[in-house]
Formats: sequence, C-alpha cells, structure tokens
Amino acid sequence: MDNSTNSEARGSLDGLLVLDLTGHLSGPYAAMMLADHGADVLKIEQPGGGDSARNMPPFINGESAPFMTWNRNKRSVAMDFKNPADKAAFLELVDRADIVIENYRPGVMARLGLGWDVLHARNPRLIYGAISGFGQTGPYASRGGFDLITQGMSGLMSTNGPEDGPPHRLPIAISDVTAGMFLAFGLLAAVEARHRTGEGQMVETSLLEAATSLAVYESAHYFATGTRPARIGQQHRGSAPYRVFATSDGFITLGASQQKFFISLCDLIGLPELVADPRFGKNADRVANNAALVELIQAKLAVKSSAHWLAGLEEAGIPAGPVLHYDEVFTDPQILARDMVVETNHPVTGKFRTMGVPVKLSQTPGSVRRPAPKLGEHTAEVLATLGKKAAE
Repeated sequence: MDNSTNSEARGSLDGLLVLDLTGHLSGPYAAMMLADHGADVLKIEQPGGGDSARNMPPFINGESAPFMTWNRNKRSVAMDFKNPADKAAFLELVDRADIVIENYRPGVMARLGLGWDVLHARNPRLIYGAISGFGQTGPYASRGGFDLITQGMSGLMSTNGPEDGPPHRLPIAISDVTAGMFLAFGLLAAVEARHRTGEGQMVETSLLEAATSLAVYESAHYFATGTRPARIGQQHRGSAPYRVFATSDGFITLGASQQKFFISLCDLIGLPELVADPRFGKNADRVANNAALVELIQAKLAVKSSAHWLAGLEEAGIPAGPVLHYDEVFTDPQILARDMVVETNHPVTGKFRTMGVPVKLSQTPGSVRRPAPKLGEHTAEVLATLGKKAAE
C-alpha cells in the first residue's frame, strides 16, 4: 500500500497539537501513535545533532532506518532551550499545545524552567506526558534506565529462555515499546477527562512499570502461591498443549488446550487414547504433565512437514500457525491485506517501506502521511505560525 500521497488524510486526533521533546524509542513511539491517528506532532530537537536515534544503524543513504520507522508523520523543529529566543518560542508553542511529551530523567525539565508546574501555569489545559526509567517518584527515580536494565529488574529476563542457562533478554525493546503504548493510552485518557473538567493533567509512566505490568501469569502465580515462578522454556504456565513443535522440515505453533481442540488434535495425529488418559484428561492435568504430553505429540508431528500439519490443523479448526522469519512476515498475504506494510517517500532515501498502523478505525483511520523529518526541516514553517522568522 502506498500512502505517500495521502497527505490529506485526517485521523481521529486531527486538531491536537503535540510537542514531542523525546528521544530514542519510548517517547517517540508514543508520539508516533498519536501522529498516526492525525495529531500534529512537532518533534523538538537540539540543533546540531537532534535525537540520538538518528545515529542508529542500519542506514539508507545516510538516514537511520530505525529513526525513520518510529518518527513518521512528525515535523521537526530545531530549538536550543539554553537560547532565550528559542525557549521563548517554545513557550509560545506551549500556549497553543494540547500535549507535551518528554522522556528526560526526572528533574531535567524543571531545571530548564520547563517543568510541569511552569507549563501548567501557562496553559492549564495542557496535558504533560513523561516517560522515565523508573518513574517520577520512589527511591530509583533519579536513576537512568534503559530497556535492557528494566527487562532485568522487572522479572522478564528471569522467566525468558530455556529452562537451564543464564537469563535471556527479549530481542525486542519490550520495555520501551510498552511504555510508549501506555503513555499514549494515558494521554488520550487525559484528553477525555479534559472534555469534562476543562483542565489538563500530568501523565507519567516508566520502563520498569511497563515491563512489570506484562507479568500477568507470573504475578498471578506469585501472589497465589508465594513461590518464585520457574523458567519453563517453551511451555505455558496455564495451558497445554500450547507451544512450538518441530516438524520434519521446520516449526509450527500449536494451541490446543481447550478440550474440543485437544480431542480434535488427538484424532488428527493418531493418538485418540490420550483423551481418556488421566494424565491428560483436563487442561490442568495436561499442564501438570506437560513434559510427557509434549514428548508424545512431538514424536507424531516430527514425521511430516509443516505444510501437512498446518493444512490438517486448519481443517480441524485447531489454532496453529507457521514460525516465520521477518522476510516472510512482511510478504505474508494476511499482513499485506491488513496494510501492515506501507510505502512513503523520503527526500533522501526515496521510496521507503515501513510498518503500517495496527489499530483500524472504520470512520477516522490512522495513516502514514509523511516520512520522518530531517533535523529542523520544519523550523521555519512552525516559527512562521508564531510570527517569527527562522533567522531570529
């Protein structure tokens, strides 16, 4: 899908002005979500270098592909807050803005004279969003935090990976992306509250809280039993069979914990007797005897191809799927049908493919309307709206 000419698309957040002071991933991801759905996001960057993600490989004609991925639909304005003229111009933008987002360490914005108290006093309707490593309060508030650090401190690493061996980092930046999603949700909740109260508020989250909140099964285990959730590799804490299985030529995923699916699976693979086996009679029994169950199912699945089993599983209505590499993901017919690959024009790289918008609205859909901006590309354009010239 080519959205490169879709410049007039108006999403559900059309009319919201967002000042994005964030860098790297968590904050820019939150701002991207708002921009995808129509908000006018001004990415405020330091002159001379801008967002550090601009230096992140791989590059296309010198432009960072990761930066372009999560900074689409934004305009870039170069401002140095140590410059009184730039600071004054920024405060004029604050007077007009709906949302300001920052992901500095707690206290940095206050030291610049641009903290929540100052901005709220200027514009009581302003919603102030903040992402930090550990939150604005608490004994760790002043610490710097990265995705890696909070994956370790949230418990995610302790339960990820094979049953034996060292802790494993999830290869995706799960703390960053989840914190960005949570902040976007919180900002929109604050916009809804402002419809009733007429006043903005501060919205904040952290990488640690975002990562910790993902422990839906692990927290339930700990609170219910008081024991440490063990690392269980491919197995699931509450469902069986529910895991990756090897076939004769690859791997498939299979979720057959519901009784009707388990009965159908046993018939399909030629093990109908498992249904009457007391070790596997109910899902709780199968979870308790998962290792034995997996060994029996795996022996059957290993003798035929992934295509053979996936065809049979689909016909039987049993949830299953292939394990795809990303070159296969982004050419998959379902991904393409759902517009999860879009193309836009970048002034330096030319045609650039990126991921589409994952949330579909029937009346005011989100879209990729413009590529990620060059540093300061829209400074003059934005300052002109304040009656100022870029030279000033």
